[in-house]
Amino acid sequence: MDIITTIKYVFLGLLQGLTEPIPVSSSGHLVIARELFGIEATGLSFEIFLNTASLIAILAVYRKDIISILQNLWRFVFKGARDNDAVTDFKYTICLIIATIPVGVAGLLLKDVIGDNISVGFVGVMLLFTGLALWFIKNKRGEKRDGDITVKDSIIVGLSQCIALTPGISRSGATLVGSIAVGLSQKNALRFVFLLYIPVSLGTALISVGDIVNDPNMNTLWLAYLLAFIVTVIATYFAVKWLQNIMQNGNLIYFAYYCFALGAFSILYQLIWA
Repeated sequence: MDIITTIKYVFLGLLQGLTEPIPVSSSGHLVIARELFGIEATGLSFEIFLNTASLIAILAVYRKDIISILQNLWRFVFKGARDNDAVTDFKYTICLIIATIPVGVAGLLLKDVIGDNISVGFVGVMLLFTGLALWFIKNKRGEKRDGDITVKDSIIVGLSQCIALTPGISRSGATLVGSIAVGLSQKNALRFVFLLYIPVSLGTALISVGDIVNDPNMNTLWLAYLLAFIVTVIATYFAVKWLQNIMQNGNLIYFAYYCFALGAFSILYQLIWA
């Protein structure tokens, strides 16, 4: 393993960390970066490895929310508590579970279909769709809070997350669009999106342990993988904090512009240089 290869993988970790939380498709960025930098990779184990790193960062950012929900859930189920916090967080947890089911089923069914033979041009087209979705909800200001989320809302958000199994369609973007479309305020939509990311990412990591362990590159690129993992954790943490500030100011439109620009570049690259 040479230093240039290590730098390339660390760069992919940085790219994953910066783009996973924000609505611009981290998987699409990895496809583009691999093409531009000539990084050969088979299967999805490296992406899942980096997604697990992003999961750790998101757990750190939302640790207080998670602890509070778990405490209220425990009180509701085992202590018989029926105060507003206990009831709200119980319903909220049920809605998170319901929203997780569609992508869990789709992920299992499409596990062997979604691979690494995705072209840069295809990613570009999907980025344009992501940009359009963000454009349409740029001015929408919902009023629903955590306790107002319904089963129907959860199903809609869950189905929107399934679309993001395609590289170039942002997971956070798709679920943000779905959450805001059903009437959640931007602040509560963002919270729901990232709390929804936790069970989905955790489940993906657990069922993919074998793929990661048996990754043919692990023996020779373990240091590059490790450094990429660490960089991803750090970058994701700060990217989430950054997105929280952006959402407070209602500046989602800038992500739409970015997706349009990168999507156009990717399509032109496929047509002219690839």
